[in-house]
Amino acid sequence: MKKLISLFAVTTMASTGAMAAVALGGSASVSYDDNGSTGGAVSKDGASTTTYDADITLTGTTGATTVNLGWDVDGSSPSLNIGSMTSTVGPLSIAVDFYNEDSSDAADNIARAGMPDGNDDGGVIADATVDRSVSVSLDAPLGDATIGLDDSGDVTLSGTWSGVTVSHTASDDGDSTSAAAAIAGMDITVTNDDGSTTWAIGTTVAGTAVTLNSAKAVTATFGVTGNTVVVSHTSERAAVTSATSSTKHTTAQKDAYTTVAVSRALTSGATLAATYNTFDSSLTLKASVAF
Repeated sequence: MKKLISLFAVTTMASTGAMAAVALGGSASVSYDDNGSTGGAVSKDGASTTTYDADITLTGTTGATTVNLGWDVDGSSPSLNIGSMTSTVGPLSIAVDFYNEDSSDAADNIARAGMPDGNDDGGVIADATVDRSVSVSLDAPLGDATIGLDDSGDVTLSGTWSGVTVSHTASDDGDSTSAAAAIAGMDITVTNDDGSTTWAIGTTVAGTAVTLNSAKAVTATFGVTGNTVVVSHTSERAAVTSATSSTKHTTAQKDAYTTVAVSRALTSGATLAATYNTFDSSLTLKASVAF
């Protein structure tokens, strides 16, 4: 009898697994950086470096439930860096984040002209927040709009009218409104987050995709004889003293810079990319593969 019960249990587990879909993926890359200039606005030791990165992802889906797991596997021991689950129960959407991300940011010790070493990237000095969470939201259609409510009390109203997609979220942390539309061949997005407005415009001219945003950053993407070329310009960043110097680094001034990246898919399945950065006159070569 016990053998029959055990056999039934094993059969049941096998049947359950057969109904689920499991996808294994990942990526790996190796990069060579000549580290650019050894003087001027940026101080570097000038020694070239070679770095590598490898990650594995596992996605399991059964019905309306999906679990995502990811590991960083290029260190001395694999470490979890993705952990989430999503599911639905009738009109309710459930999202679970069971990976506690470390958001601390070490100071960038590259010395810039007139600026001291370190404390120049504006990141979090130490991670004191546990960001594992379980959220439940309800989406209900109301005419051409959808009303959403989650367990934090945020209320979101979204919809598309006359080709314009609008979303507004009322939250204790500050209301936010975003709008997106395609007008005269341009893709335009505008976002106001708690009183701060940003925008971006994208269009294609003679086969070149161009984007411009409110931070004065410009990007152009185009193809040349089988290669993909991306030219990006980032405007100068002003120095900002952190209002909470005990928890966040101060942001240092950074000169404007331009990057030119050329990438090509190889017959081996890998992608080879070369990136030149005018900020420190550095050239980085990267070979990567994703599966």
